[in-house]
Amino acid sequence: MQLRREIEGYGSELIALRREFHEHPELGYKEYHTSKLIYDYLKSLRVFEVENITKTGIVGTIYGQPAFGKTVLFRVNMDALPIIEENDVSYRSKSTGIMHASGHDAQMAIALVVAKLLKKHRYEFAGAVRIVFQPNEERAGALDMINEGILRSPRADCALAMNFTQMLDSGIVGLSKGIVLGNTEEFRIKIIGKSGNTFFPHKSKDAALCAAKIIESVMLLESREYDPFMPLSIMFGKVHGGGARNVVIDEMELEGTIRFISTSDENSVYKIKNAFARIVKSVCSMMETEYELEFIHSNSELKNDELLVEELTRCARLTYMRADNIVEYKSLMGEDFAEFSSRIPSVMTFFGTNNAEKECVYPNYHPKFNIDEDILTDATEYFFRAITELLRR
Repeated sequence: MQLRREIEGYGSELIALRREFHEHPELGYKEYHTSKLIYDYLKSLRVFEVENITKTGIVGTIYGQPAFGKTVLFRVNMDALPIIEENDVSYRSKSTGIMHASGHDAQMAIALVVAKLLKKHRYEFAGAVRIVFQPNEERAGALDMINEGILRSPRADCALAMNFTQMLDSGIVGLSKGIVLGNTEEFRIKIIGKSGNTFFPHKSKDAALCAAKIIESVMLLESREYDPFMPLSIMFGKVHGGGARNVVIDEMELEGTIRFISTSDENSVYKIKNAFARIVKSVCSMMETEYELEFIHSNSELKNDELLVEELTRCARLTYMRADNIVEYKSLMGEDFAEFSSRIPSVMTFFGTNNAEKECVYPNYHPKFNIDEDILTDATEYFFRAITELLRR
C-alpha cells in the first residue's frame, strides 16, 4: 500500500506529462521537441547516463546497488501520426495534421515517472535498467536502434514494452504467452493497361477492371487456399486511377497490407507472398495487362516469452489486487517491438482504455482516439514492480 500511495502522488504529473506530449506531437525522426523534453527531464533526475541515439531517440540508464547484474530494457515509443485530431479537449494537438492517436504520449509519461521511481529506489535492486525512448516506430525505428547497438553495453537480458487498445475496457490488462502480434507485409501494385474512349472499350485494356478482379481474387487466399482458422487478413487501403469519366483507365495503383500469423511452413511469409504474386500475375495475364508488384516488409510476429509472462502476471496481480482483469489478448496489428522480441526474451503488455463515460471509445489511429488517464498510475506501478522484481532474481 505504501508503494501505491507513493505512485498515486505522481498522478497529476503523469497526466501533465502525457498532455504535454499530446499537445506537441511529432512524426518519426522529427521528434525534436519530444526528445528535448525527455532529455531534460531525465537529466533533472540525475540519471546516471542519458544519451541521444538513432537521431531523435533517447536512452536513460539507471543502475541499482550493486550496479552489476542483469539489464532490463524498457522501451516506449515517441512518434505520432499524420492525423488531424477531432477531440474537443484543452490539450488538443497544436501541430497541424499530426496527432498522438495510438497512446505513445501516455507511454512516454509512464516511462519518465518509472525512471523517477527507479532512481529513488535504486538501492532495492541490482543491475541496470535502460529506458529506451524509440523514435519512428511506424517505420522501422526499432531495427535502426538495434543496428546502432541498443542491445549492447550493457547487454540487455530482456525487454518490456506496452500498447494501449480500445479493444479492452479500462482496467483490463492483456498478457499472453507466445505470438501476440502478427506479421505485416505491405504491397504496392501498378497495373498498366491501354487507354481509350469509353465508347470504344474493346480497343482498350481496362486497368480498372483488372484492379477489381485482383481485389476480388486475392481474397480466395483467406479461406480457399489457407486454413480459415489461420489468421490471415488482406486489405486494400489505397486504390487510385483515372482522370476523366469518359476515358478507359490505363493505369491503376493499389496499395494495402497482408497480416497473418505463421503457424507452420505451409503459411510462411515466403509462401503467402508467392501465392499473392501468383494471383496478381494470373489476373493480369487474363486481362492482357502489364503489372509491377512490390512487397515492403513492415513488421514480423511479436512473441512474448512464456517465463517472463508468468513473472509479469504476478506483478499485475500485486498491482491491481485482483486476477480477473488479466486476460489473453492477441491481434494482427503490427509493432516493431518484434525486432526486440526476436533477439531477447521480451513481453508486450496491452492496457485497455475503453471507457464510454469518458468518450474513450474510438480505436487506435482514429482522429478521436483518446486515453482514459485513470489507468496511468496502475500502469506505472505495474512496470516499476516488473522491472524491480526481474532485477531481484
